[in-house]
Amino acid sequence: MSIVVLAFAQSQDLFGFSRQELACEPGDTARSLLLRLRPDADLTHLRVALDCEFSTWDTPLGSARELAIIPPVSGG
Repeated sequence: MSIVVLAFAQSQDLFGFSRQELACEPGDTARSLLLRLRPDADLTHLRVALDCEFSTWDTPLGSARELAIIPPVSGG
């Protein structure tokens, strides 16, 4: 099974890509998948979305086809 991971803004710098297809296991969560890539990553200020819906880091990926890593934003 695989999932397309999209990284935006500073999350691109953290993970080293803007779009990448990654292999995942049936029980994977966004947290487990991304910490395999970057074990020292601090995810506390990032949000995650599965198939365009905000989710938690510990929600199983299930049949999701896309995972987006969303950094904090500010407006003005």
